[in-house]
Amino acid sequence: MALLVSDHMVSRLKDWGVSRIFGYSGDGINTFLSAVRRGGIPFVQARHEEAAGFMAVAHSKFSVGQFGLEARKPAADLGVVVSTQGPGAVHLLNALYDAKLDSVPVLAIVGQQNRPALGSDYQQEIDLEALFADVACYREEVATPVQLRPVMDRAIRSALAKSGPAVVIVPHDVQQMGMDEPDGTHAQMPTAAQWQPPRTIPSDPEIKEAAALLDSSRRIAFLVGQGARHAQEEVERLARHVDAAVVTSLLGKPYIDESSPMSAGVMGHLGTTASAAVLNECDALLIIGSNDPWTEFYPPPGQARAVQIDISASRLGNRYPIEVGLAGEAAATLRELRANLAGAPGHRRAWREQVQHHVANWHQLRRERAAVPMNGVNPEALVAELSAQLPEQAQIALDVGSCVYWYARQLSVPPKASAHLCSTLASMGAGVPYGLAAKLLHPDRPAIVLAGDGGMQMSGIAELITVADRWRQWEDPRFVVCVLANKDLAEVSWEQRETEGDPRFQQSQQLPHFSYAQYAKMLGLAGIEVQPGEDLEDLWRLALSERRPVVLEVHTDPNTPLLPPRASDKQLESMMSGLREEDNAEGLDLLQKYVDLERRIAGA
Repeated sequence: MALLVSDHMVSRLKDWGVSRIFGYSGDGINTFLSAVRRGGIPFVQARHEEAAGFMAVAHSKFSVGQFGLEARKPAADLGVVVSTQGPGAVHLLNALYDAKLDSVPVLAIVGQQNRPALGSDYQQEIDLEALFADVACYREEVATPVQLRPVMDRAIRSALAKSGPAVVIVPHDVQQMGMDEPDGTHAQMPTAAQWQPPRTIPSDPEIKEAAALLDSSRRIAFLVGQGARHAQEEVERLARHVDAAVVTSLLGKPYIDESSPMSAGVMGHLGTTASAAVLNECDALLIIGSNDPWTEFYPPPGQARAVQIDISASRLGNRYPIEVGLAGEAAATLRELRANLAGAPGHRRAWREQVQHHVANWHQLRRERAAVPMNGVNPEALVAELSAQLPEQAQIALDVGSCVYWYARQLSVPPKASAHLCSTLASMGAGVPYGLAAKLLHPDRPAIVLAGDGGMQMSGIAELITVADRWRQWEDPRFVVCVLANKDLAEVSWEQRETEGDPRFQQSQQLPHFSYAQYAKMLGLAGIEVQPGEDLEDLWRLALSERRPVVLEVHTDPNTPLLPPRASDKQLESMMSGLREEDNAEGLDLLQKYVDLERRIAGA
């Protein structure tokens, strides 16, 4: 049988090294799915196109993001998602924005109605090119078979080169046509399934200017983002050389040694007191592969002279008034920068001791917060205990909400582990899809999902069905979904108090009861319900020894304060005002305990 356009689509994905496709079926894409069946690329059916999209994004994060494009031949094991037209395409948008905002390459293949019906307001007909106009770094509708190969190649190459989502739209009738290859005649372009990341290093004058700035500074801080994921060794060497404090963005957290006494932790509202202190005191800031939006936690403009390293020149100076911008790949740029430094290591002893004091204070604070008694389980204690027992090669997936605070503050990621979340978009419901993608990619490694009950009720409950359908195929069946169940959209409740000065709005914030552990058992998984007073060490030991996926339903305290580091009097008064209006005595007591702990330790 002659190859159809749909068969060639599958063949081209194989040429590019695609190992898995996520999605959901529908009439507009069924011809392609039949080709997937014939072609043998594994297909993962999610319960919703948005979840399939999150899986594709996470697949790229846990493959391309963790191990590097340069390590893969052909170019990358790219996350690919497929959907039908109309509602299926609309459902993809949220996940594609996750890829755009976190700079992740993803390919979406979307069906469309037959070409003769277009423009007639046909069933499920929407303007797909307009729909994806803002989110896609490349989008194109294939009108003829000869157009397919160059469009597929350009889409994947664009996704990889621009670190974003690309969209290929293929009408149903085009999928059913016989394949014509471009022959190189006029307007026909034969293309290749090839792409390699460029090796970009800034010019010598820029390197020397940046080195001189650092040499002249006495209190240096690094802000490390996900762009340093393949430069961990270079970051550590340069930090030791200049006695720098190392702060990370949320996305940069897995890529530094958090056990170092100069590691000040994550920046931002969910960050550490140590990061807030060193950024407030430094006189020089080196931003390495970060575009973190928490601008109020950067050094006050004018306090610190700044250098920024980023592979994308368009991001230089995007968050802070830098003096020197270095457009280049992080590892190579850091090596060149270190080679041009004149100062000898160790001549910033006073700053080093100051940073280590802030870091030691932070570790004492987080330990004492984890020991605060609560009416529910203390979520900081729960995550701190996980940190103590985390398997060396664990894959950690996070949903969005208060669980991210406890990840940022209480979880230390081992060097061989990986951790990802929907960070910049911060969309709830991504946790279980992220964990599934990680587990399907590396079925020999344990996976752990941290989620709140808001994210679970948004999509996690549905995707547990997918877990139940697939776990018996995994070499290592350990897949732990830890649900911090407090019946509250806690992060937003605290935002209502802090930013609005209002009480928690119960009708918008309270979540209905759902028995996550019992539901897991109904699906044939293990389910453990955890009440206050239970031994958290035994809990994690049990969960991580199960020979099937397990759902931990942990009843945490919704009054656990989401207190920003070094909160202002205005922020504190707003939170207390809201709690007083709620007549929430427990919340007021816990908030005051958190404030008193921070002030006592900072003043010690």
